[in-house]
Amino acid sequence: MKIQQEQKLQNDSLLHIVRSDMNFSDFDDESEKGINLRPQLLRDFIGQRKVQENLSIFINAAKERHEPLDHLFLIGPPGLGKTTLAQIAAHELGSDFKITSAPALEKPKDLVGILSTITEGTVFFIDEIHRLKHTIEELLYIAMEDYELDWVIGQGAAARTVRIPIPRFTLVGATTKAGAVASPLRSRFGIIQRFEYYSKEELAAVIMRSAKILNVKVDQDAALLMGQCSRGTPRVANRVLRRMRDYAASMKKDSITSGVVKAGLNRLEIDALGLERIDREILRTIITNFSGGPVGAETLAISIGESQDTLEEYYEPYLIQCGLLQRTPRGRIVTEKGYNHLGLEYKKSEASQQNSLFN
Repeated sequence: MKIQQEQKLQNDSLLHIVRSDMNFSDFDDESEKGINLRPQLLRDFIGQRKVQENLSIFINAAKERHEPLDHLFLIGPPGLGKTTLAQIAAHELGSDFKITSAPALEKPKDLVGILSTITEGTVFFIDEIHRLKHTIEELLYIAMEDYELDWVIGQGAAARTVRIPIPRFTLVGATTKAGAVASPLRSRFGIIQRFEYYSKEELAAVIMRSAKILNVKVDQDAALLMGQCSRGTPRVANRVLRRMRDYAASMKKDSITSGVVKAGLNRLEIDALGLERIDREILRTIITNFSGGPVGAETLAISIGESQDTLEEYYEPYLIQCGLLQRTPRGRIVTEKGYNHLGLEYKKSEASQQNSLFN
């Protein structure tokens, strides 16, 4: 008994040291400034029907067993609602919600500092989990499986490991690059869900819901038009809605009509597919400078003045999804549909021509 008491005092003292060296304001879940458009309940979440249905079953089962939800891994492009769904899971479970991102966890003590403050059943959300450092991943493995933390005391030959028990919690990891997540980490998630791009009808529903919260009148055909040009992403749809609200106000309109949307999109240089000026510039650069492709990502990024990461993570996925761009082992090629969208004549010989400028 005395040994156990001494061990508890030692653990409490260690946690105090770790906590005193942390600034927890960096990790606390901050509410959005202004009006929050995020739904709080699963029934209010629009789209991702399969993910909703599965998660509803898992949450209800966990509540009936009075256990924390199993660790949840969310995969999908940015802006589709991964963070929102993690918050909803915490709300539905009646649990605390902690949020951080992998780049913010620079040292093991950063993770220890957060996990030492959680309560039973806390939902701990890590965004961009594919960017976790290896040393932090190793620490997280034990926390996820055994609900304990390994901490090294001392240095050199005098160093020893102390195991600190922590409450059972639910880790929610979100990533846009599932392939970059280490296999040992991925295998420790009991629930894996993949997000898909939204249809224009789903995005129109998102827009109508957000408009109601913002107290803005939107015609149904205007909502569909905005949904069509929102790149399959609710975050973009809400951004377009806010800008159309501004244009409606400048035009002295009481509601957002299809006319307001068309005028606003024209000013923003967004076309019917949701392509922005830089999207069209990417396609046009490949066609005019590289005979339609193939061209490597690095060369293309330099040509349009963007970083390669931005090109590959933001612009290319939607262009590929729309069927305007194709990735090949030798580089990027503009498809016939891409030519047609720009109003240019398609020549197969140009698209298939081997270009020496590739990575």
